[in-house]
Amino acid sequence: MHARRRFLGSMLAVAAWPNVSWAEIGSPAFLAAARLASGAYALFGLSDMGRAVFQLPLPGRGHAAAAHPSRAVAVAFARRPGRFALVIDCQSGAVLAEMSAPEGRHFSGHGCFSAQGDLLFTGENAYDEGRGMIGVWDMSAGVRRVTEFASGGVGPHDLRLMPDGDTLVVANGGIETHPDTGRAKLNLATMRPNLSYLSLTGDVLEQHEPPQGWHQLSTRHLAVRQDGLVALACQWQGDRADVPPLLALHRRGAQLQFCAADAERLTERRMRGYAGSVAMAASGDRIALTGPRGGLALVFDAEGRPVSEIAEPDICGTAPGREGLVYTTGTGRVLGVKTAPVSHRVNWDNHLVAIAPA
Repeated sequence: MHARRRFLGSMLAVAAWPNVSWAEIGSPAFLAAARLASGAYALFGLSDMGRAVFQLPLPGRGHAAAAHPSRAVAVAFARRPGRFALVIDCQSGAVLAEMSAPEGRHFSGHGCFSAQGDLLFTGENAYDEGRGMIGVWDMSAGVRRVTEFASGGVGPHDLRLMPDGDTLVVANGGIETHPDTGRAKLNLATMRPNLSYLSLTGDVLEQHEPPQGWHQLSTRHLAVRQDGLVALACQWQGDRADVPPLLALHRRGAQLQFCAADAERLTERRMRGYAGSVAMAASGDRIALTGPRGGLALVFDAEGRPVSEIAEPDICGTAPGREGLVYTTGTGRVLGVKTAPVSHRVNWDNHLVAIAPA
């Protein structure tokens, strides 16, 4: 009965969604989760100047968020292995619905809306089955799970809607986990990460894996350019003395193109084999790859050639700004905005999510 009441309450709440645009609440440019100085957690809307437009409480540590393409509504996802995904009215702060993954699943920390915002796609780990799933939720008449399909691999993490509006691109990280063992990685010897393209009904359209010698290169985060170029951020689970490139580029019909920061891959070792996020500038000519463990962000051109680097402690979040690339750090800084860097008394979490202007 409790679950049924919560479901009905969610349906009623969503039926009352305000038809308010992002512009009507101050035109936030980004969403970012953070830990406050008090130890509590919140979801922020940030302006293109790096200032807080709104701050809304979260029940635990957040990871990434999905911004509705037109309404001032966001879905905030817990950091894995957390289970919450909250649909939030960013004007009032009201929780419109609480989404729950099915039994035997947890969310991956990422999701994306369809082009019109009527569907939400969530990456999920079916941990008892050892495979990845994509949940499909109807957001037009209440938050209702309508179907699901296989992600094309194990451990889907990030997923994005391609510019055609009809295709999902999914980073299947290849790593098996289970709540009974926390964040322990259970299959490092046999992991097979991939990049998968799926139709919105779950048909596998195309898949690509790293070379066999790099089968421990977990595919994690994605950025997509308007012409369909995909940038892929990776995390190495193998020998730290021989770290592969952590950035790959891909176009449909081609092979993965791995992009090293230097010939000896010393920079990748400085990043400790860990890329935390990736973004493409709105102009399409620059790609940012962040490495919070190494305190380093790398900037590449659109062909995958290194251009510059930024040394900054715990730099991780990155997203396209109106005039270049913007970054957030675990020390509370926002970099790359039109003014000087802005500092907040928070610890920004891993991701900075751009809100597309409606």
